[in-house]
Amino acid sequence: MSNQSHFQNTQILDSITGFLNHCSQSKNLRDIKKLHAHLLRTGLLFISLNFHTELINSYTTCLNRNNLQTLTNYFKCMNPKNPIPFNVILSDFSRNGLAFNALKTFSFMHINGVPIDTYTLCSSLTASSSVRNVRFGQQVHALVAKSGWSSSVFVGSALVDLYAKSLIIDDAEVVFDEIPVKNTVCANALLSGYGEAKMWLEGLELIRKMPVLNLDYDHFTLSAILHACAGLSAIEFGTQVHAYLIRTVYNVEKDMFLQSSLIEMYGKCGLVRKAWQVFNLAGIGKGRECQRDVVLWTSMLGVYGRSGHFKEVVRLYQEMLKEGIKPDEVAFVTVLSACGHTGQVNLGVELFESMTHDFGLDPGPEHYGCLIDLLCRAGQLDRAWRLVNEMLCKGHGSCSVSMWGALLSACKDCGNIELGKLAAQKALDLDPQNVGVYVMLSNLYAKFGMWDEIEQLRELMKERGLKKDVGCSWIEVT
Repeated sequence: MSNQSHFQNTQILDSITGFLNHCSQSKNLRDIKKLHAHLLRTGLLFISLNFHTELINSYTTCLNRNNLQTLTNYFKCMNPKNPIPFNVILSDFSRNGLAFNALKTFSFMHINGVPIDTYTLCSSLTASSSVRNVRFGQQVHALVAKSGWSSSVFVGSALVDLYAKSLIIDDAEVVFDEIPVKNTVCANALLSGYGEAKMWLEGLELIRKMPVLNLDYDHFTLSAILHACAGLSAIEFGTQVHAYLIRTVYNVEKDMFLQSSLIEMYGKCGLVRKAWQVFNLAGIGKGRECQRDVVLWTSMLGVYGRSGHFKEVVRLYQEMLKEGIKPDEVAFVTVLSACGHTGQVNLGVELFESMTHDFGLDPGPEHYGCLIDLLCRAGQLDRAWRLVNEMLCKGHGSCSVSMWGALLSACKDCGNIELGKLAAQKALDLDPQNVGVYVMLSNLYAKFGMWDEIEQLRELMKERGLKKDVGCSWIEVT
């Protein structure tokens, strides 16, 4: 009987959720209020705490996404002695991307004396980290210290994650060291911060300490090790990690997450053939084969693209379509860039248009940048300039430095001094310290014998303390 009752409640929740979603989309506040009154009269509102979250979501969508009065009025109708309904609402907000509402829920609980526990703190810290609101997170951290929850590994992990995602690594390390009994989750949160900050050596040092702290390596940890190896070009250590995966991870060939990390590691270390071997073996494990996913294909496309194997990028993309894999935005960036380097203008334009027509993807600034670079490399400067204007008209914001740089380079080749000066000015507005733009503009001036302008550029670079970067290579010494 209980199963039947649970099934009926689920059906009711699904129906009401669907109705509320429809009202939210149509901004039909009157029907939401009618449903709210019906739920109160019949008692259905108290069947599931999820009803509260759905109603609040609908109200805030219709009135204002950040309407604080709506939240406050609703919370005032709830029992302030029982934190469970508040925690459910707070958790739902945090999980569903409504971080602002989650933080306001926490503030209401704190101001009105609703009991706060680890669930409340973890959800509020997760919401703070998702919107990079370090100030609010630090206030929660102060509350954690005063209320005695600092010893909780769950709260500690959420704090480490907050500081790590905000790249405040020193504070993340302090919180991690203060957790009395650590787990793999808090170690992985700190590892993630090290990776974001490109602190590869510190990441490897933490990984070496984990066995001493009685912490096991999970798949995220192993992937972080491979990313650190890629960042340091430490191919020998990366190969050892690969051997460790084969020995310890069951059916590792079917783990697309780890396989993708391996491909990235070998590719960034320059071992393209080895990356291709990993890609070929991916999905072929014990038992039935599984299909390689879009992440794996995109990783291999990226390896070929970074290594200058542009023809292979186009070939692999076509093979990917034959396998029935739908490319994502990242895959299109790689293949459009490859078309630019191989001079395949028609194919590049065709692929760009297929994003919308065939795959329902909206081209972003990166895709426009690749296509503009493609047209500039082909000497089609007028067409590239029209595309820049189209991009700006569609509300994609300002063009990137690389985009204006591509236009500037094409202006040098085509001899368009006025457009070249405009492109250089736009690029320098975005990045005044970009030495490459000064060099390209100087080359453009030199082509037209504008020596006075070149001298002015040099003086400007001296005033800003800019120098042309010296090339370097990185090798592993064993």
